[in-house]
Amino acid sequence: MGMIIFLTVAIIEVSLAAFCIYTKTNQVKGRSIIRIATFSGLMILVILLVIDWGFRYYALATLLLMLSIIGAINLIFEKEEKREYKTINIVFKAIGMMVLFFALTLPAIIFPQNKPVIDVTGDYQVSTKTYTYIDKNRVEIYGNNEKNRKLNVQMWYPVSGDGKYPLIVFSHGGLGVKASNESLYNELASDGYVVCSIDHTYHSFFTTDNDGVTTWIDLGYIQELFDENPRSDMQQSFEYYKKWMHIRTEDIGFVIDYIISEAEDKNENSLYSLVDTSKIGVMGHSLGGSAALGIGRIRDDISAVIALESPFMYDIEGVEDGQFIFTEETYPVPVLNVYSDSAWNILSDRPQYAANHVMLNDTDATAFNVYINGVGHLGLTDFALTSPFLTRVLDGQKSTKEAEDSLKIINKVCLEFFNCYLKISGEFTSSGLY
Repeated sequence: MGMIIFLTVAIIEVSLAAFCIYTKTNQVKGRSIIRIATFSGLMILVILLVIDWGFRYYALATLLLMLSIIGAINLIFEKEEKREYKTINIVFKAIGMMVLFFALTLPAIIFPQNKPVIDVTGDYQVSTKTYTYIDKNRVEIYGNNEKNRKLNVQMWYPVSGDGKYPLIVFSHGGLGVKASNESLYNELASDGYVVCSIDHTYHSFFTTDNDGVTTWIDLGYIQELFDENPRSDMQQSFEYYKKWMHIRTEDIGFVIDYIISEAEDKNENSLYSLVDTSKIGVMGHSLGGSAALGIGRIRDDISAVIALESPFMYDIEGVEDGQFIFTEETYPVPVLNVYSDSAWNILSDRPQYAANHVMLNDTDATAFNVYINGVGHLGLTDFALTSPFLTRVLDGQKSTKEAEDSLKIINKVCLEFFNCYLKISGEFTSSGLY
């Protein structure tokens, strides 16, 4: 819709400029009428729900409103353009307006409003709730506020059934948000799971608590992400990994403990009453997947782990002779590693993925690997639906697989894996190439 609006406005500007040049006039009255009509047209599209009103159109609507007000004033007071007609002025004005309109329409172009909805396969209807948890045992290390760490979470759960359901806790990627894999959460909840996704405060791009207070990502943390490079400074990377894993695993552990505590309160009207605390799985994307892998080692109440293209950061014990030293202990719970084109063919080349590469052929661990070809790192998240343009830019490749298709594969293999280890015992057989 954003591109359609821009092209429409561009055609209007070019046509108006051509008419001005043809008549050798500035067309003040005609320009004013067109400005009012353009703003009115945008409002009609909003009222008719053709446009999904939101942040995509705020700046554009503001400009069009200002231009329409100026146009109305010109018509009411019958103002005439005092400046004499010059072709060069008309051309520059048309070019300037098109550049301005393009800049203000860019949010709608980058983030298409018609995000495809991936149908769930489960029998349950799904609902969602958000909560703000405060960890009274930890002081926030970011923000210089010396307050207890605050975490915002969102839960997806079945509403059309009864009984108790396994708990899945999700950790987003390095610059992600808790809704990064919402299509997967909905799929799991529709099949009888309670899914809790965490906004890791100051690691999340932004997070808003239940009081409406928004906290943005920490700039120092962003700098760490961009500076981290094990090939140039392996020891520094190791220090970053320890720091990030400590924060993330503490967050996940706290959330799990909080949910267990609430579930044990026996409040039948609470969402927490749906949780089967004896069946817990964790998963995450990228850095969040690394934290999920870490929790699988830390806690003995975790039954299954899924990592969406994530190195075993928590398993790194140090640096020696220019190599990361990984723990030699077999991974203690069933684990599913999902990869894209971004990592699959270069696992052996990236020092932080050395344990992943070993696990490809490790018969001692209950480890499975899925490779989804034709997509990049962000193609493993719903961002591929939210902004196909940015996904292509940030992944550095054009996906050869439709975003809906790759996400359906992820939904399928993750559901089968969790069903196998959290609902029915058996062997997971869906590993391999997709």
